[in-house]
Amino acid sequence: MSQLLSFEGVSKHFPGVIALDNVSMSAGAGEIRAIMGENGAGKSTLLKILSGEHRPDAGVLKVNGQPRVFHGPREAAAAGVAVIHQELQLAPELSVEENLLLGAMPERGPFIDRAAMRAKAKAVLARLGEDLDPAAKVKTLPIGRRQMVEIGKALLREAQVIAFDEPTSSLSARETETLMRIIRDLKSEGRAILYVSHRMEEVFALSDSVTVLRDGKHVATHADIGAASKDQLIAEMAGRAIADIYNYRPRPRGDIGLDVRGLIGPGLLAPASFTAHKGEILGFFGLVGAGRSELFKLIYGARRATGGNVLVGGREHRFAEPRDAIAAGIALCPEDRKDEGIAPQLSVRDNLLMAHINRGGGFRLRDAAKEKAQTQEGVRALKVKTASIETPISSLSGGNQQKVVVARWLAAGSQVFLMDEPTRGIDVGARSEIYALLYDLAEQGRTILVASSDTPEILGICDRVIVMREGRIAGEVSRSEATQDALLRLALPDARAGALMGSGA
Repeated sequence: MSQLLSFEGVSKHFPGVIALDNVSMSAGAGEIRAIMGENGAGKSTLLKILSGEHRPDAGVLKVNGQPRVFHGPREAAAAGVAVIHQELQLAPELSVEENLLLGAMPERGPFIDRAAMRAKAKAVLARLGEDLDPAAKVKTLPIGRRQMVEIGKALLREAQVIAFDEPTSSLSARETETLMRIIRDLKSEGRAILYVSHRMEEVFALSDSVTVLRDGKHVATHADIGAASKDQLIAEMAGRAIADIYNYRPRPRGDIGLDVRGLIGPGLLAPASFTAHKGEILGFFGLVGAGRSELFKLIYGARRATGGNVLVGGREHRFAEPRDAIAAGIALCPEDRKDEGIAPQLSVRDNLLMAHINRGGGFRLRDAAKEKAQTQEGVRALKVKTASIETPISSLSGGNQQKVVVARWLAAGSQVFLMDEPTRGIDVGARSEIYALLYDLAEQGRTILVASSDTPEILGICDRVIVMREGRIAGEVSRSEATQDALLRLALPDARAGALMGSGA
């Protein structure tokens, strides 16, 4: 097997952080090489060196046997490399077809050949199995479909080395199956595939080999993934055995903390009504597009409701904007953490104190010493790993960014937490820490709502589950009755639930 890609002794340092320390690994033609590791292990840095976003401080990157130092994604693309990042690299104001062919648009004389662009876009969308309008603006698409557009870009450029970073984190079961088929097709065409994922079932189902990183170092490579076990990989990733990442903790249920009555608005096809109690973790299960995120945004005031009311602690509200919901004690940790949950250019301190500083509006003098103390307390309490509270939050791992978002709402005094895909793109060890944090919040008497398309997660941490389908509530299941089959039958009544088992849906 010829080596299309190799990293030889690659190192990369950032202020106060060794992101990669003498890492070596390779991938051959017709090979799917999984890369696994906890957040902060160095996986994303490795891919950014491959894409030309970063340059190594030491070591050599070789593509098709040739040493390369890319000075940007354009150079990497010209060398036959495509990296599909978890945080999508799309232009939201442009159309699907413009994003697919950005930088490679067909021309007719001095003009863009719109007909040729449309034909190429339709061809790649058909290959992806996507019934998308090529003229639709990307910003109008749900995040799962945006992910498929990003994948389409790599297919159009005929890259020989393709890296996927958590590609199924926002995909439905159908989209995941399509992606698996596409990746297997790419393998059969002799391309080298890097596959970064925290989903063990996908790694074992798809990959030929696996490399494990921990704390920026190469820990192990298994040339035959069939010879490795799930427990072995987890121990290599975490440096310890993790018997049960959910570690469910039962707790008494208090009074009603949130009462939603006939709420209707954009994204919902029927009014939603339910109650959630203090001390409870109430799950919202559904496939991508079921309306879970839309419901949370209506509760939070990020979308204007056209009917219904929200009661917090017995007081009735109709939120016109998020500021109103925040004042009532509601917090939203959104699915799209990069674009909606954090200000990536700002520090940990500014992100953590954002809601607290702005609460109530108006002009107020800021107390630097008090803010520093509050931030340090939040970082300590939630065990956020950061070199400094002034470190840009974008340099933190996904799990630590999520902790900062939760710490923000604790500083604001929030009592109702809307957690939309709380562990999206977060490794197995950090996921366990996030779950423990949710249990802690519930035990403090806060009301926790968790929306997730990850069936094991919903079954593992929730006290009760509401299932959504096609913009409406399809049913409710108690913890004692909740099984993967029961949830999937409500989410997809016309499909065979067994076909989705292990899909990560």
